[in-house]
Amino acid sequence: MSAAGLIAASLLVPAAGAAGIALAGRWPNLRESVTLVTAVTLLGCVLGLLPSVLDGGRPQLFVLEMLPGIALGFRVEPLGMLFALVASGLWIVNSVYSIGYMRGNDEEHQTRFYVCFALALAATMGIAFSANLLTLFLFYEMLTLVTWPLVTHHGDAEARAGGRTYLGVLLGTSILLLLPAMIATWSVAGTLEFLPGGLLRDAGLSNAALGGLLALYMFGIGKAALMPVHRWLPAAMVAPTPVSALLHAVAVVKAGVFTVVKVIVYVFGVETLAEVRAADWLPVVAGFTILAASVVALRSNNLKRRLAYSTVSQLSYVVLAAAVLVPISIAAAAFHIAAHALGKITLFFAAGAIYTAAHKTEVSQLDGIGRRMPWTMAAFTVGALSLIGIPPCVGFVSKWLMLQGVFAAELWSVAGVLLASTVLNAAYFLPIVYVAFFKAPNGELHGEAPLPMVIALTATAVGTVALFFLPELPLALARSVAGL
Repeated sequence: MSAAGLIAASLLVPAAGAAGIALAGRWPNLRESVTLVTAVTLLGCVLGLLPSVLDGGRPQLFVLEMLPGIALGFRVEPLGMLFALVASGLWIVNSVYSIGYMRGNDEEHQTRFYVCFALALAATMGIAFSANLLTLFLFYEMLTLVTWPLVTHHGDAEARAGGRTYLGVLLGTSILLLLPAMIATWSVAGTLEFLPGGLLRDAGLSNAALGGLLALYMFGIGKAALMPVHRWLPAAMVAPTPVSALLHAVAVVKAGVFTVVKVIVYVFGVETLAEVRAADWLPVVAGFTILAASVVALRSNNLKRRLAYSTVSQLSYVVLAAAVLVPISIAAAAFHIAAHALGKITLFFAAGAIYTAAHKTEVSQLDGIGRRMPWTMAAFTVGALSLIGIPPCVGFVSKWLMLQGVFAAELWSVAGVLLASTVLNAAYFLPIVYVAFFKAPNGELHGEAPLPMVIALTATAVGTVALFFLPELPLALARSVAGL
């Protein structure tokens, strides 16, 4: 199949899979088989594009002209390739996990769940392969809309309230901030195409104008969860755990930080921002988000809430690294998209397994649970160590790259933020590991969660360690983003 055909297939396969899932809804085994076959097929399509991108090619597909000079277009570059690999690869594992979770908890509306999941991956592929801002914006909004039914899956008052916050914040930031930023960009640059070196490089904007436009983009990309536009993320924790994994590791938040890096590299240009110092405020906002969210996580007793604020913090690692504006830090930002995805999905998988097997949701209830659920808590430990940044887990690699960037730019205050956040990460993760394995169980008799859930969380934990020893592929793509 041609490169253009593979791009089209990457968009159409999950959409067709959604239709197939809907048609198979009356037969659960068939429905879930369609889900798994669709996920594996999507990964195959994405892998088919990889050799060309690694060789320096930029496969593209243009569908139709939406506005004068602006097409619905797709182009695969290294950052999009990395994002697509993460999303399509983890969809397979998340689908296996979802089978165990949805059946183990007798969840209702399972067909709708799998349909929306597939549509979310179709939107994610559109974001990853977008050739211009307008194409990205359309699929970015599609992702918000098709994941809203997942957030409100349970249909109770709490779910509806969480859904309102989710939709309100994400649509509000997009319409009120991101869309005006795009219109301003088009008016001064005459194009919305993503260009190496930045499409605003020769736009002649003043430093203040560039800084203001950057602010519109950074806060308009609400999925990146920079404070104060982060509240949608903890509000969405009312969703089933596989949805939380989708939101926090596979698609939604990764779409946010992917877009942040894409805008900095291909809209503004790293050299332009570094020369005019229009982004000097961004490390301050990102650093504050990292530390403030870590403090909230430390004080949270609910396990999913702790993990949600951990995600808010970890996302701003990507923003912070991108804002350092040196090549190695750009590579670190791109690499952390993959590193965080593996660690965080493992943690959410473990949280869902604990809920399914033991019906526990609070950190204070986890005494001795590692003796009842050793596979689950061993995987949780791996995910926690990765997000803290301890070898041999892949999170260490991305933090090491970030520190190299900070040292190259001589931003010692940023180094202080990374150090302080590492201590806070350890403070809210390691006590969970300690009480799980070293405190006596509470006497309740239960074992591990259903086998598909244990297989999935074990696979992502193994992947978290394996990527530490074999980081070449994501690192090669990340370095290509930075021009290294």
